[in-house]
Amino acid sequence: MRNIKILEVRSEIGAGTRGASLGVDAIQVAALDFMSNFFVNFSTEQIETENRLLYEPIASPYAKRIQGVLTMYERVSTAVVSAMKSGLFPVVLAGDHSTAGGTIAGIKMAKPKRRLGVIWIDAHADLHSPYTTPSGNMHGMPLAASMGFDNLECKVHTPDDKTVNQWEQLKNIGKICPKIKPEDVVFIALREYEKEEEHIIKKHGIKVIPVSEVRKKGVESVVRQTMLHLSDCDDIYVSFDVDSLDSSISRGTGTPVANGLKEREAEDLLATIMQNHKICCFEITEVNPTLDKENLMAEIAFNILQRSVNILLVN
Repeated sequence: MRNIKILEVRSEIGAGTRGASLGVDAIQVAALDFMSNFFVNFSTEQIETENRLLYEPIASPYAKRIQGVLTMYERVSTAVVSAMKSGLFPVVLAGDHSTAGGTIAGIKMAKPKRRLGVIWIDAHADLHSPYTTPSGNMHGMPLAASMGFDNLECKVHTPDDKTVNQWEQLKNIGKICPKIKPEDVVFIALREYEKEEEHIIKKHGIKVIPVSEVRKKGVESVVRQTMLHLSDCDDIYVSFDVDSLDSSISRGTGTPVANGLKEREAEDLLATIMQNHKICCFEITEVNPTLDKENLMAEIAFNILQRSVNILLVN
């Protein structure tokens, strides 16, 4: 049985659409609507945010609010290290996906000698850097930062010296770079990415399991395949971005994409993954209730959260 610690990260400075900072509260409202006492059962820590930066001018167009994201990496990684060193399993409820780089840093800092695998369930690859980003939004960069990739072969921009320096700090947080290897990452439901990200995926042979394969082979087979691919890893972190779900049900997120997972597929997928004892941290991110009707996205996210955690509690 795992002892759970919930980390609430209401940060949205890495996103291009406003509202993801309200996602954590929307999930808690969903729990209340379902008359669930889920959030009463676990110790919770709220991570201070830098959301005030949303009201300030953007200093770096190719890495928007990167100084704030760097601060969030430090805070999130510290909280993850603290939880893990206390023997707790961190369940991270995050606003935008940029802070996932801080979660990965925290796991690696807590267990520097162990090999970390990542299951990235997301419509997007999040493999951009300030040199390649089409938007400048930092939630498109956490995996690149964690793997230490600048992707200069596909360089589009020339960021200023300050941005470059901050990006280097971001990659090297915890004095470990890279934190994960490309062969230790599995994408599930990936379906919208740019040619610069495709270059990294192809160059390094990163494993991608599309939605069609989940449907064709079934959840059990896909999870078996995923775990086999990550069999050399000591620990595995699972990051679930709700835009991995089909846009027909994921309106309540900043970047919905068609042809995604169905609610039951995502629920079964995560429930099956959570049965593996190597799973060391679970994150749900990018719920944005301001874009939604009747809090649907948060209700789906809560169902997935509750079922996943219940499996962690019995395993």
